[in-house]
Amino acid sequence: MQGLVVDFGGVLAGSGSDRAVLTEIIGALRAVGVRSAILSNDPGGPAGAELRGLGNGVLVDEVVLSGDVGMAKPDPRIYRLTADRLGLAPVDCVFVDDLAVNVRGAAASGMVGVHHVDPEATATELRILFDLGQGVPVQW
Repeated sequence: MQGLVVDFGGVLAGSGSDRAVLTEIIGALRAVGVRSAILSNDPGGPAGAELRGLGNGVLVDEVVLSGDVGMAKPDPRIYRLTADRLGLAPVDCVFVDDLAVNVRGAAASGMVGVHHVDPEATATELRILFDLGQGVPVQW
């Protein structure tokens, strides 16, 4: 696996999220060369500026907002677009979302899907999928 794509609302923010745990794992993965993106069904436009500000290496490499690209999860095309923006094939990416329907859409595009229910469980699953040991230091 060479890419990580995560939803924002419900995974990095909102109910059921623990931003510190998940940003730590994103940082650890980026430190070992994994490309990363946020994929959100945000309406985009001027209100999406804060989310877009997390791209370009601030938290992730790319931010794809459905309102900006004219398609939304679970349409498999948006997952393929996101992988393409990372310079990867969908089969080289893991996608994390709190909604099972979106995880199924990612799987239909070729990505490995992780249904986020608990931040610690998601972080553990990502460490396994990306073969990161528990003691891998986070480098910012």
